[in-house]
Amino acid sequence: MQAFLKGPSSISTKPLPTKERGTSATAGGSGESRKPKPIPWVEKYRPKCMDDVAFQEEVVAVLKKCLQGADLPNLLFYGPPGTGKTSTILAAARELYGPELFRQRVLELNASDERGIQVIREKVKTFAQLTVSGSRSDGKTCPPFKIIILDEADSMTSAAQAALRRTMERESKTTRFCLICNYISRIIEPITSRCSKFRFKPLSDKIQQQRLLDIAEKEKVDVSSEAVSFLIHASEGDLRKAITLLQSATRLTGGEAVCVRTVTEIAGVVPTETLDDLLTACQSGSFEKLEVATKNLINEGYAATQLINQLHDIVVEREDLSDKQKSVISEKLAEADKCLADGSDEFLQLISLCAVVMQQLTQNS
Repeated sequence: MQAFLKGPSSISTKPLPTKERGTSATAGGSGESRKPKPIPWVEKYRPKCMDDVAFQEEVVAVLKKCLQGADLPNLLFYGPPGTGKTSTILAAARELYGPELFRQRVLELNASDERGIQVIREKVKTFAQLTVSGSRSDGKTCPPFKIIILDEADSMTSAAQAALRRTMERESKTTRFCLICNYISRIIEPITSRCSKFRFKPLSDKIQQQRLLDIAEKEKVDVSSEAVSFLIHASEGDLRKAITLLQSATRLTGGEAVCVRTVTEIAGVVPTETLDDLLTACQSGSFEKLEVATKNLINEGYAATQLINQLHDIVVEREDLSDKQKSVISEKLAEADKCLADGSDEFLQLISLCAVVMQQLTQNS
């Protein structure tokens, strides 16, 4: 009986140290949560205001004038990826509403979200019908409308775009729409006629170089000028891609200097030596050597689409080929690219392409 009575008393004394341990663990957890969370550099250095947007002077100037008058038309941004379309409208919305009202008055839908005709009729229409006041907590003037951002609008179906057209028309007093796309030809005409269209240009090499060097300086990354130039060449005007490649190369080197070789591996660019070996096999006139070179290329894991892009540049610049030979090879390059986009086998397309290149190169010898 005494043993039974002693049992609960001994158990009751044990929760105290566990409670203390839980308290210290909670304190340690809160201390760890205070550390800044690692986020991708693309998001970390995304423009926070209109002045930070690079190279798109015309768009920024027009939007600044619209923000001063607190009046904004429906917008349609189009252009290549990574040129600042989404960043520009988000920066404009932050300046317009401030950090407090931004979440309440901006609805952003991406291509990853479901954006069929039902979503346009329900979610977008419901948000567009809400009325808002024209005041901010900090005392600044605030426009009495909301902003709906439809990113990658060219992936919406025609039925959804037709439903959106009617919503844009009816809710013009309370809502402004900003459509963002890569190909304006995929947007139906009734929508394009209701929007102010802005074309975003591919970023110049100088602007990209300046941004990349600024990020490298802030992140304390040792990167050579040749590596920066190669990053710009590989990204083809896409600043988002260039920043992502720089971060990936930095993580790969582990704090050491980022060189051209590292960027080449990260970007998946086919080395010049490998391309030279392939062209040498084409010039030899031997199909066995060509097959071995193509198999080696596939086994190394290089993308066939990347090889086609680089091969196109080489063929165009070669002086030992006539215009007719270049046109024949370019036509085959286009056919192979289309077949690869449709999901055909990489080896078969490359061996077929290289056979045409070999046929044209051996004509000269």
